[in-house]
Amino acid sequence: MDRVLSARAEGRSARLDELLVSDWSKPELALCLVIDRSGSMNGARLTTAAVAAAACASLAPRENAVITFAARVDVLKSMTERRSASETVASILSLRGHGTTSLAAALEQARSQLTKAGARRKVTLLLSDCRATEEFEATAAASNLQELIILAPSDDVEAAEQLARVSGAAWAAVESVLDVPRLLNRLMADDRV
Repeated sequence: MDRVLSARAEGRSARLDELLVSDWSKPELALCLVIDRSGSMNGARLTTAAVAAAACASLAPRENAVITFAARVDVLKSMTERRSASETVASILSLRGHGTTSLAAALEQARSQLTKAGARRKVTLLLSDCRATEEFEATAAASNLQELIILAPSDDVEAAEQLARVSGAAWAAVESVLDVPRLLNRLMADDRV
């Protein structure tokens, strides 16, 4: 802008190399990744979460958040925080599974994070077996989200399938960490909004 003003002060039009264009468009997608780190979610399941975090950062680079939960909910990366995907992935890989499952509180925190996003489409991606300590409250919290996608471990899908059915969420079973990109592409293509 200073160069354009300088050109005007000199009585001339600005040259092409003096112009700067900014993209002020609204992002199309905001993602909040919610990772279950309770006792049933450890080892390979947390590695899957790290891959999902990298995928979320790629799919929604401007607006993404990461939440972890067991007995309590922790915001690992807030929607407004600028943090590299590699830092977030490293934090996820250092997690250890333990405790009970406060799924409802985690989904409420996801909704709170997504309210800070400007994107039209706001997706919560839940990595969990969905065995909640407070099942009724988890169903209500899931139903309050704009869009919910659940990735559940393939050997423990019953509760995830049930939560998806009652809340209208999309879901898929994850057999391997290698499944995550394919499943996300398929489930994200189902633009329900």
